[in-house]
Amino acid sequence: MEKVPMTAEGYRVLDDQLKQLKSVERPSVISAISEAREHGDLSENAEYHAAKERQGWIEGQIAEIEDKLSRAQVIDVSKLSGEQVKFGATVTVVDEDTEEESRYQIVGEHEADVKQGKISIASPIARALISKEVGDVVEVNTPGGVKAYEILKVEWK
Repeated sequence: MEKVPMTAEGYRVLDDQLKQLKSVERPSVISAISEAREHGDLSENAEYHAAKERQGWIEGQIAEIEDKLSRAQVIDVSKLSGEQVKFGATVTVVDEDTEEESRYQIVGEHEADVKQGKISIASPIARALISKEVGDVVEVNTPGGVKAYEILKVEWK
């Protein structure tokens, strides 16, 4: 069974989602199915079919989250340090062509959210940054061609 690296924050978010699904969503859809059954003929009951479909989606989400949590390798970023870029590091880079600075935290795949500055450990830029240090220049293959980034700062928060 392959471990899934994630930050403590990412684990907490998944755990909260699981609790929401089990304690709110699941009972709500069971109630909706029960109510729809009372309306009679199930073969032409759109509410019943929609509720059953929602129930299937909820159960799938629960199974998926439980699987991720059971395989989680939680990494406490606050206990990490060092000069090299590793999982959990927050890295400030500058695009050598545009001089535009960007700041990314390297996180697990399910935690990635570029809008929040969180990139997946499996992304091309994260793979290029791993094991590098401040001052190093990395080249990343992007859909728009090869981009070069210089590492300005490596932080642990």
